[in-house]
Amino acid sequence: MRLIASVDALLGFLGAHATRVLFVGIFLGLAVPPLAAIVRPALTPSVLIMMSALLLRIDWSEMAEYARRPMLATILTAWLLLGAPLAMWLVLGPVRPPEALGTAMVLMAAAPPILTSAAIAVLLGLDGALAIVTGLAATLLVPFTLPPLALLLLGLDLQIGAAAFSLRLGAIVLPAFSAAALIRRLAGNQRVAAHARQIDGIVVAAMLVFAIGVMNGVTETLIERPSVVALWLFASFVANPGLQLVGILAFSWLGRKGALTVGLLSGNCNMGLLLATMPADSEFDVLLFFAVGQFPIFMLPAILLPIYRKILT
Repeated sequence: MRLIASVDALLGFLGAHATRVLFVGIFLGLAVPPLAAIVRPALTPSVLIMMSALLLRIDWSEMAEYARRPMLATILTAWLLLGAPLAMWLVLGPVRPPEALGTAMVLMAAAPPILTSAAIAVLLGLDGALAIVTGLAATLLVPFTLPPLALLLLGLDLQIGAAAFSLRLGAIVLPAFSAAALIRRLAGNQRVAAHARQIDGIVVAAMLVFAIGVMNGVTETLIERPSVVALWLFASFVANPGLQLVGILAFSWLGRKGALTVGLLSGNCNMGLLLATMPADSEFDVLLFFAVGQFPIFMLPAILLPIYRKILT
């Protein structure tokens, strides 16, 4: 019983201090490279656990309501997969950043939102149902939009198999939905609601594992090429909130909560997907940006939480 109480208290603590824990977690992976290497194989299981817990926290009737509004989903998906990368490409034209950096930033904007954006949305008090429905739609469609955009805007020939990628996605999404549905059926909605803080703690623990594991290899590059990493890191902290701001302004007609949710999805792009699908001979500096681009994803929620609370109240 003491062990159960301790775990319950730990999960409650993680749920209550989610943004601060994630802020620290990204630095933990950077500061302790062996830990990042050990945790790296757990990235996929951590996403599965995170999504299962997240689906327990979201009202499924709200997800169904968004799914019954195909025009809204179409507009949001078109912005995330087509509008955002085109806007990034147009902005970077006059700036003329290093070629590898410019390529990486356009590819970042062309990627779908990370599925953990829905978890971050819930932790920030935003619309988790909108985030997960839109994020899944964009992820399912990105194999059909990213390759032609990369070829048109950057001259890059990407090889992304739509069928193979959909199968990999299904291996995560379907078990997550099944697990959440089974738990809801066995425990009941009231009991699930009563343990909301502990479920948030599970989400945070899974995201913490991801934050540590994704830093594998970044520390060595930071030591060898600090100036390049610093510039790439600065660019990531401009690109992420910049896309968020544009998304918020473009979708202000959805109301404060909806616009902030779209903004979050716009900036938190799935660069892990890009790492997995880029050709083997891709320039290392392009891939480096995808790694350091995780910092704003995990750090900005802690920084922006007071602003979100003030806007939403």
